[in-house]
Amino acid sequence: MAFRFVHTADIHLDSPLKSLALRDEALAEVVGNATRSTFRRIVDLCLAEDVQALLIAGDLYDGSQTSMKTARFLAQEMERLAAAGIPVFVIRGNHDAASRITRELTLPENVIVFPGKSEVIRTDWNDHSVAVHGISFRDPHAPDTLLDRFGPPVKGAFNIGMLHTSLGGAQGHDPYAPCTLADLQATGFDYWALGHIHRRSIYPGATTVVMPGIPQGRDIGEAGNKSVTLVSVGDDGSVATEERHLAMAQFERLSVDCLQLSDWPDLIQALKHALRTARRDHAGEHLIVRSVLTGETPLAWRAGRDLDLLHAEAQNVAEQIGTLWIDKIEVALTTVSNTSTGGAVEELAQIIMRQSLPPDDPTVLEDVERLLKHLPRELRGLLGDSEAETTAAIADAMQQGAMEVLARLEETDG
Repeated sequence: MAFRFVHTADIHLDSPLKSLALRDEALAEVVGNATRSTFRRIVDLCLAEDVQALLIAGDLYDGSQTSMKTARFLAQEMERLAAAGIPVFVIRGNHDAASRITRELTLPENVIVFPGKSEVIRTDWNDHSVAVHGISFRDPHAPDTLLDRFGPPVKGAFNIGMLHTSLGGAQGHDPYAPCTLADLQATGFDYWALGHIHRRSIYPGATTVVMPGIPQGRDIGEAGNKSVTLVSVGDDGSVATEERHLAMAQFERLSVDCLQLSDWPDLIQALKHALRTARRDHAGEHLIVRSVLTGETPLAWRAGRDLDLLHAEAQNVAEQIGTLWIDKIEVALTTVSNTSTGGAVEELAQIIMRQSLPPDDPTVLEDVERLLKHLPRELRGLLGDSEAETTAAIADAMQQGAMEVLARLEETDG
């Protein structure tokens, strides 16, 4: 083996919380500390594996944060790597460009932050010539490609390119320094260390292209295993990548099958069993779940009406386990009548469950946007960070609200 390095991105240190802070203060604290704990584990990995470098491909910080505690924490972790002789190569992403910490923080000499123009750093790792190419975001927006600003590969060296990019685009992400996979492969570089998209993807070949994904999820929209990449380069220039899971807390959507359950205690037991099984099957330190009740059952009405009781039952299980947290419980049940005849309320419910109820009136979005603008900055993303996400959140809330009304009608009708 010639040398090794760790590639990560999108750490978003001390990312401000959204809805979690409103629902559960203890859970908000767990998630609020998770980005720091995960970054500390990334440094631990570098030390344990005795790598030659740590590459951070953008969004080390999270927007316009002003806390110098974040700065001190980062400097201490960089000092740990400096003491071991491990350099850190950093490019600034769109969130870093908006951060005051980026401009004020003084980092140890082992940290190389690329400027807003393309630059190449020549170095030797285990007596092998390496050229690291990088460019940072100067502004929070980069609608045009930055790839044409990179120079050619350095002859006789292993060439690594660092770029914060949306590639060809991804749902939920604005276009940032867009380029194509073919464009990256055509550069002749040996490895492209990318950042920005929070979902992991790897494209092997003559040029290995890696988007490591976010190392620590921050909400249910970032559910599933999160990772960093340990890269090993052979004496022949071959590249091998390893996915390492270091997240302190993991978000998961948990489907609870309630098909044909007709007794309330049975539904409660199904929920509790699913929660305990999920905790047993996930090895991470903390598991945060959003339980989704699914299936056809005559208990659909009651589940919608007594959602607070379901949450209390789930919370009891979580508190008994200690490392299990309840993000939310969603009711996606379809109703079945206890009799063979059904009724007007049931028929109306079936219609609602088949429809998405989009807010057709443009004044609805305008009113919501006006409300969000008056919220504290850290809470403005409660309904998403784009018009499409906000529209979907409103539609979901309208449907759930309609089902709650129908649940009460069914109770009265019965």
